[in-house]
Amino acid sequence: MITTIPTKIVGPIKMRGDVVADIMVPLATYETPLWPSVQRGAFLSQQSNGIFMKVLGSTMTRSLLLEAQSLESAVYIQSCIQQTPTSILQDVVGSTTSFGQFQSIDIKILGPLLFIRVSIDPKEASGHNMVTKAAQAIGDFLCDNYPLKFNSVSGNMCCDKKVSAINAIQGRGHHVVAEMTVPEELCKNKLRCTAQQLHNIIYQKNWIGSGMAGTLMSANAHFANMLLAFYLATGQDAANIVEGSQGMTYGYLNSNGAFVFSITMPNIIVGSIGNGKHHYFIKERLKNMGCEGEGASKRLSAIAAATTLCGELSLLAALCRHKELVDSHMRLERLHQKQVDHGGH
Repeated sequence: MITTIPTKIVGPIKMRGDVVADIMVPLATYETPLWPSVQRGAFLSQQSNGIFMKVLGSTMTRSLLLEAQSLESAVYIQSCIQQTPTSILQDVVGSTTSFGQFQSIDIKILGPLLFIRVSIDPKEASGHNMVTKAAQAIGDFLCDNYPLKFNSVSGNMCCDKKVSAINAIQGRGHHVVAEMTVPEELCKNKLRCTAQQLHNIIYQKNWIGSGMAGTLMSANAHFANMLLAFYLATGQDAANIVEGSQGMTYGYLNSNGAFVFSITMPNIIVGSIGNGKHHYFIKERLKNMGCEGEGASKRLSAIAAATTLCGELSLLAALCRHKELVDSHMRLERLHQKQVDHGGH
C-alpha cells in the first residue's frame, strides 16, 4: 500500500555562502497554502541578495545507559573513561563503520547510572543506525574493561525525536544558520507590510509569545511545516522534525531601512544516502538539487534551512496584515479541493 502525499516544486531559492546556487525545492504536504507561502519567500531571495547559508557543525548522537556497582564506582569509572585516549575510542567506532567518524563522548552520572552520550560525524547519512552501532561497540568495550552492566544502548540523553535542551545547545544533526536582507520597498510591495511591522511581530509573537508559553529554547512561528514537507519529499525520517523544529528567529532594521531576517536551526537531521533514499523519485529529487556525493548531506541541510526561512518570513508577513492568514488559507485550500474534485492536481 502506498500513501500519496501531494508534492510540488517551489523556487528557485537563491542561496549563497556554503551553497551558491538557485535551487528548486520539492515539498510534500497536505497543507496546500504552504507552497505559495514558501514561493513568496523564494521570490524575495531572487529579488534581494539571496539567502546566506552556513553549516556550523554536523553530529549524530546516541546515549548509552551503563550501571556501575555504586556511585563511588561510577565516579571512578567516569574519570577513567575521560582519560582514555581518543584514538582508542576512534578505533572502536571505526570497527563498526567505514563512513562515520568519532567526535566525542559526554558523561552524566545519577547514582550508579552512567549516561554516556556518543557523538559521531555520520558524513552523508543521517546516522541513526550508524551511531547506534558505534554506541553499542563503545558500551561493549567499556563493559569488558570496567565492572559495568549494559542496561540500554539508548538512555534518552541522545535525545532522539524528543524536544530537549541538550540538542538545542549541543546540536543533533546539522547546525545551520541562514539570513536574508529584504529592502523596504520589497517588504511593502511583496510582503505588504513594513520592515518595522516585521520586527514587531517577531519580537511580540515569536519571542514574548514563546516565553509566555514556556517553549524550550525555541522561538519560531512554524519551522515544522517547511521541515516536514521537505523531509517527506526527500526521503528523510519525518519524526526528526520534533527536534528539528527547535530554533530561533531574529530580525532587525539595518542602516538602510532594510529588514534583515535570520534563523538558526541546530537540529536538521538529513542524509543523502541510507534508508528512504532508494526510491527512484527520491534519487531524482536529490540529484536535481545537487545533493550527490561528498558534502551532499550538508548541502541538503542548508537547502532545508533556506526553505524554512522562506516560509517563516512569509507567514510572519501574513500575520502583520489583519485577516490575511485566515483568508488565504480558506481561499487556497478550497481552490485545491475543487481542483482535486475535478481530477486536477
